[in-house]
Amino acid sequence: MRAAVASHAIRPHYQPLVNLATREIAGFEVLAHWTHPQRGKVPPDRFIPVIERLGLATVFTLGMLRQACRDARNWSGAYSIAVNISPQQLIDALLPAQILSVLAEEHFAPERLEIELTESALVADIEAAKMTIDNFRRWGIRVSLDDFGTGYSSLHHLRELRFDKVKIDQSFVQSMLSNLESEKIVDAILNLTEGLNLCALAEGIETVEVEDALRRRGCAYGQGYLFGRAVAAEDVPRVLAESKLAKLKIGALSPA
Repeated sequence: MRAAVASHAIRPHYQPLVNLATREIAGFEVLAHWTHPQRGKVPPDRFIPVIERLGLATVFTLGMLRQACRDARNWSGAYSIAVNISPQQLIDALLPAQILSVLAEEHFAPERLEIELTESALVADIEAAKMTIDNFRRWGIRVSLDDFGTGYSSLHHLRELRFDKVKIDQSFVQSMLSNLESEKIVDAILNLTEGLNLCALAEGIETVEVEDALRRRGCAYGQGYLFGRAVAAEDVPRVLAESKLAKLKIGALSPA
């Protein structure tokens, strides 16, 4: 694991984040992919905890961020990138300065970066988390709360911390058309985010029916296999071109 992190063998892949109103790609979430020479593809839920236990989380995150900034230079547009950070990183007072240093060195605007964190990252030390989040936002970096609805004291965190976006967990999104409770939870989250003037993104969208249902409810952004899986950096231009072509076809079929 140490060798993989040091040699940058774990590479960033990019999954589209889509504006549901226009169906345009607004940015990409950075996801870690590792192909081991003997074991083949190793899922992130296997190697990320090991990285964290070894105390390599910040080195790993900064390396992924740097590579993502470089990859984004080849994209035809100022798309945003979303990067996940671990609970132990969130209470590191030096993290915002380290991330800003990478952005400055790579000439990547802070406004194009979004930090994603889960509610489990907020439990250890909410005051330290609040300070780190405020520092991110002070420099123009947006912060989103991932997997909303599955963590701890969600409403308390929304009240105490300043987020820019809430990501609705895919467990609710994927079952919202077949499970009344899931549908009510999605509706409640969207009403809550609207009332708090927060942006909402639905994870795990796999069908047009779910996409349409979320759009009718006013959900701003979506992510899921319907819009594309995570791809390597060299495939992002193709994904962008296909997205624009699909949007043109939809526009041509729409009534005037």
